[in-house]
Amino acid sequence: MKLQTKIRLQSQEPKIDYKSEVVLLGSCFAENIGEKFEYFKFKNKINPFGILFHPKAIETFLWMATQGEKYTKTDLFFSNEQWHCFDAHSSLSNSNQDLLLFELNDALVHTRANIKSATHIFITLGTAWVYRLKSLDMIVANCHKIPQREFEKELLSIDEIDQCLQNCIHLVKSLNPEVQIIFTVSPVRHSKDGFVENNRSKSHLIASIHHIIDDNKNLRYFPSYEIMMDELRDYRFYDTDMIHPSALAIQYIWERFSSIWISEKTTHTMSKVEEIKKGMSHRPFNPESEQHHNFLEQLEYKKYQLQEQYPFMDF
Repeated sequence: MKLQTKIRLQSQEPKIDYKSEVVLLGSCFAENIGEKFEYFKFKNKINPFGILFHPKAIETFLWMATQGEKYTKTDLFFSNEQWHCFDAHSSLSNSNQDLLLFELNDALVHTRANIKSATHIFITLGTAWVYRLKSLDMIVANCHKIPQREFEKELLSIDEIDQCLQNCIHLVKSLNPEVQIIFTVSPVRHSKDGFVENNRSKSHLIASIHHIIDDNKNLRYFPSYEIMMDELRDYRFYDTDMIHPSALAIQYIWERFSSIWISEKTTHTMSKVEEIKKGMSHRPFNPESEQHHNFLEQLEYKKYQLQEQYPFMDF
């Protein structure tokens, strides 16, 4: 008896291994998968400007990074006792204006370098709904709790998203023509927009991505949204808010992703990394026992062996 419909996935190339450099941008699901790369000690960079929910925000970020642009104090504003930038997530906001400005521009410099050396760039789109700041007639990445009356809410059309994604691809490829770009749509349900509105939004994103991919064989799509909707069709796979995927769902999608994007040889190294991390979190009954000291010595030797092969790994 089959109790689940599974999406057919094709093996992808070039595979991700410990020589790869991965950049992940976009919605909070990029952070979920990015945390897996971080856990297994891959070379990765996750959302330097924090979570970016919609394609226009990602396009703006890539423009600023790839073109060597810089922010100035005129790009910042003060609200609720903190300085903010409309192009970045509130996780970067700071009570110190100079520090925020430094962190924004430092992130741009490092992102440019990361893009140039990246082997794989993942772009996760969360929503096609955007907010336009009336006073400046600009689409923002984050509203930073400014009153909603200051904004107009808009749904990006498929054509607008097409153009936006084309621009993102061009900006990335201008620095790194050989990089693999993989698009995903976040399975997080943007319920605050409304459930009908969320489905309209996701459909625009999916339609646009496939327009772009059909015209460019060097682009890829990973169906994280479809896996959540079709393979994990049950509320037990959602977190307590019934909006975000649960830890179990994220692990399941990660395993599906790994099966097609990560080489078999690399999975053996991942197992060694996980063994070390579990060993580091182990709490002994008797920290002074000879058995525990032997365990620690073996653990240090395992670290040494991996770091000899992969010096960038930091435990």
